[in-house]
Amino acid sequence: MASGSIPELPVLLVDDEPTVLSSMTKVLKSVGIDNLHTCSDSREVLPFLEQQEVEAVLLDITMPHLTGDVLLKKIHELYPHIPIIIVTASDDIDMAVGCMKEGAFDYMIKAVEPNRLTSGIQRAIDMRRLARRYSSLRERLLAEKLSHPEYFQPIITRNPRVQAIFRFIESIAPTSETVLITGETGTGKELFAEAIHAASGSKGPLVKVNSAGLDDNVFSDTLFGHSKGAYTGADSDRKGLVHQANIGTLFLDEIGDLSAACQIKLLRLVESREYYPLGSDLPRSTKARFLIATNKILPELVASEQFRRDLYYRLQTYEIRIPPLRERKDDLPLLVDHFHSQAAEKLGKKKLSIPPELLTLLETYGFPGNVRELRSMVFNAVSRQKEKMLSLQPFREAIGYAGEEIRTRSAEEELTFPEKLPTLKGMTDRLIEEALSRAKGNQAIAAGLLGITPQALSKRLKRRKNAQANSDEQ
Repeated sequence: MASGSIPELPVLLVDDEPTVLSSMTKVLKSVGIDNLHTCSDSREVLPFLEQQEVEAVLLDITMPHLTGDVLLKKIHELYPHIPIIIVTASDDIDMAVGCMKEGAFDYMIKAVEPNRLTSGIQRAIDMRRLARRYSSLRERLLAEKLSHPEYFQPIITRNPRVQAIFRFIESIAPTSETVLITGETGTGKELFAEAIHAASGSKGPLVKVNSAGLDDNVFSDTLFGHSKGAYTGADSDRKGLVHQANIGTLFLDEIGDLSAACQIKLLRLVESREYYPLGSDLPRSTKARFLIATNKILPELVASEQFRRDLYYRLQTYEIRIPPLRERKDDLPLLVDHFHSQAAEKLGKKKLSIPPELLTLLETYGFPGNVRELRSMVFNAVSRQKEKMLSLQPFREAIGYAGEEIRTRSAEEELTFPEKLPTLKGMTDRLIEEALSRAKGNQAIAAGLLGITPQALSKRLKRRKNAQANSDEQ
């Protein structure tokens, strides 16, 4: 197959009349379907299919040697995945019904309009492409290993959900479809975009654009460029970032902040792959693959009419939701060690011992800033370290400062009481038990969760123990 031919596999045209084959070839090539193989002898069809996989078969009914209805049955039995389109000069309803029962994908009269022919072939091609895509996706998701783990090395994880995302990325990366990457601030959306680009095998560049705060003109100029004289100061033509990403990947971050006008332009770009540089009436096209990211919850923006519904649906072809750090705390040991090594190297310090209580402390925290926040914590702790072991104090300060709001809000939203209120003592005991459970028995960490000193917690535990002992004696 010639490079760039469409579709990926050839379409087999079978008819005993060379003039018909020539006419159909011309019609299909006029719409870009140029990977074609013609056959005028029906006896050659089955041997050809044994040697060559095809995208679809366009099959005449009335032919010498092997008629189309006989070939239809044999091809469908041997290759049920290949869509077969029957073309005949006879407008016979019974024959059409019979062919469809034998497995024909479509049925056309020979004097068919060119649009009917091309649309029928295109539907068959689309069906095969979709079937391959889902088959590949299923195999990737069921597989336990990645084909190319090197593409994902910058993402530090052992979490099963994230590993499943890696396998999903390997499945969809070779396609040209747009990918929507969603996740809270600090989850690493840009790293996942880089992994998709690497796994795609694209020979073009990965061009990154942060659209937060861009107004309509700046957005258009940044992405689409401008023509000379488009506005005051535009002394020469300027190529935009879409042009730079032409055969590569365009990563557009923070699209939840786009204005209504920018959303319309993005919709046109994603749908038609066409755009207009500022000051130009001539459209330009791009072959770039689009990766779109946001930390906003787009369905909520759609519901409040802040984000176009049609754009959201267009971006939804493939969506990757990156879990926040609080949902992948099994990654904490790996991430702390990784950032510790990074910080030690960048700050010119020796890598220190990590106190075992650190991970227990971190597991009690919700990390609103996600992986980025954890990295900042570790770098801050290493920069302030003077002993041989990493101090817990910088982490306690960071968690204590940001954690009070989170714990208060969580208590307001989630704390419920039964109809009969518990006693104050009973509630205190339950709070202490929950804090000790979250802190894995570490009293210092549990005391921090309760907002009291370790000494105060120790006294309460002793009093409770003594009260329990006295109760048992009685």
